[in-house]
Amino acid sequence: MPVTSIETDPESLTLTAIGDYPVPVERLWRAWTDPRQLERFWGPPEWPATFTRHEVREGGSSEYFMTGPNGETARGYWRFDVVEANRRFSVRDGFAKDDGTPNDELPVTRMNVVFEATDAGSRFVAVSTFASAAAMEQVVAMGMVEGLRSALHQLDDVVADLRESTKDFIAALEVVDDTHVVVRREVRGSIGQVWQAHHDPALIKRWMLGPDGWTMPVCEPATEVGDSYRYEWENAEDASQRFGFTGELLESEPPRRAVTTEQMIGMEGPGVRNELVLSPRPGSRTLIEVRIEYPSKEVRDMVLGTGMVDGMEASYARLEHVLG
Repeated sequence: MPVTSIETDPESLTLTAIGDYPVPVERLWRAWTDPRQLERFWGPPEWPATFTRHEVREGGSSEYFMTGPNGETARGYWRFDVVEANRRFSVRDGFAKDDGTPNDELPVTRMNVVFEATDAGSRFVAVSTFASAAAMEQVVAMGMVEGLRSALHQLDDVVADLRESTKDFIAALEVVDDTHVVVRREVRGSIGQVWQAHHDPALIKRWMLGPDGWTMPVCEPATEVGDSYRYEWENAEDASQRFGFTGELLESEPPRRAVTTEQMIGMEGPGVRNELVLSPRPGSRTLIEVRIEYPSKEVRDMVLGTGMVDGMEASYARLEHVLG
C-alpha cells in the first residue's frame, strides 16, 4: 500500500504523513536510515535528493540537497534529538544555504517519525510540528504538502527492493544504482562481538578469508580515524596467488559504524568507499550492512563479477562459527 494520508491541522500546527507497507518494521526503518535508500524517496521525482551526511544517532545530523530539472539546488538538514532503533526518531528539520549552513530566514520544524508493526506489515507516522501559524503557512505555500506526497509515493519501490534483497539470512546484494551497492547479512552474536571481530587482528584472521583455501598473512586494521589499514590474502597451496587491499579509516563510531577507503594493492585508479553499519537484532543477533560506493559502473560490474558476494557469505558463515 502507498502513503495512506497526508494531512495538515492548523489548530495543532502539524502536518502528518502516514504510510502502510507489506514489510517488517525493520525493513521500513532501514529505508529511512540508509542514505542511499532515503534519497530514493525523500525528494520528489523532479527534485531528487542526495544525502551527503546521514548520522542516525542522538546528536547526529543529516545534510542533503535536492536538484531541480534545470540544475538548481535546494538544501536542507536534520538534527537528530531522539533515536530508538526500529521504533522512532525525532529531528529538527530545516533549510540550508548554498554553503550548507542553516538558513535562519526559513522555518525549522520538529519532525517525529514513528514505526509500528501492523497485521499487514508495518506503518510509519511522520508528524511535523511548526513553531507558529505563520511558519506553517509559509512552508505550505512553498509546496511542502504536494512535494511530500510526490516524494513519499516513491517509497513503495524502495521497500519492495528491500524485501526481495533481504528475505534470507545469507549475504544478500542490493544494487542501489550505477555506483552504489549494499550487502547485508544477519549473524549470531551481539553488536559488540561483531564489532570486535571486525577490528581484532586475531579474530579477523580467523574469519575474513573468503572461500576456503586462503590465509591472511597480513592483517593490520586501522583503529583511529586517519590511520591506514592493510590486508593481504594468500592461497594456501600456491603462494604466488596473493592479493590485498589498503585504505584509510575516515569515520569511526564504535560499535556501530565505520567508514573507510579501499584500494587494491598494485591497482591504479580511484578506489572505493566502504561504510560498515552494525544494527542489533532480537535473539542476540546483529545485522551487518556494507554500503559500497564505486567510482564507476564499470568498476562496480567488474568487482561484482569476481564473486565478491559469495566470498563475503563464506566469510560471514565462518564468522558465526568463530563467535559461537
